[in-house]
Amino acid sequence: MHPRSRSAGTRGALAAILLLSSVFLGACSALGGDGCQDTGAELGRLAEQPLLASVPAGASAPANYRGVGVTTGCDDDSGGAPWLHADRLYVFPGRADDVIGHYARAAAAAGWRLEEDPAPGAPPATVEGACWSRTEQGRHLLFQVDLRPQGFSPEPEPEPEVGTALTYAVSVGTERGGGEETCWH
Repeated sequence: MHPRSRSAGTRGALAAILLLSSVFLGACSALGGDGCQDTGAELGRLAEQPLLASVPAGASAPANYRGVGVTTGCDDDSGGAPWLHADRLYVFPGRADDVIGHYARAAAAAGWRLEEDPAPGAPPATVEGACWSRTEQGRHLLFQVDLRPQGFSPEPEPEPEVGTALTYAVSVGTERGGGEETCWH
C-alpha cells in the first residue's frame, strides 16, 4: 500500500473518532451536566462544618495553601447524583494514628458515626484514612480524613521549619439529593 493512502486512511479514521467523541460528549452534557447549578447555598453549609477547622495540635495549612482555607466543589461526572463537597488540607508533624485519633474523638463528640469498611477483616481506620457519617437537616453527610491526598495542584508543601510532615485532607460531602452514599462505595 502506498504511504500516502495509508496516511489518508489514518486521517479519516482519526476524524471519525473525534466526531464520535464530540457526539458522545454532547449527549452526556444534554442528559444532565447541569446538576451542579444553584448549589452555592448547599456548598456554603458544607464549608461551615466545624470538623473542617478541627485540627490536632501542631497541624497547619501547607505553606503554599496558607490563606486558602476551605474549598468547595460539585462533581457531576458519575452518571448518578452530583457529589457536593467541602475540603481542607493540612500538614502535621506527627503520626497518622494521632490524626485519626483526634478526628475520632472530635467526630464522636459532634454526633458522627464511624463507618467501618465492609471488607472482611478490614480495620475501621486504615493507613489511608477514616470516614464517619451523620444525618443533618435530612441530608446524609460523610466526613472523611484522607491520609494520602492526591490530585491537588500545586502539590501541598509543609512549612519550611517543620520539614517532613504528614499531609492530609479532611472533607465533608453529600449527594445533591441528600442520598445515602457510603464511605466504601
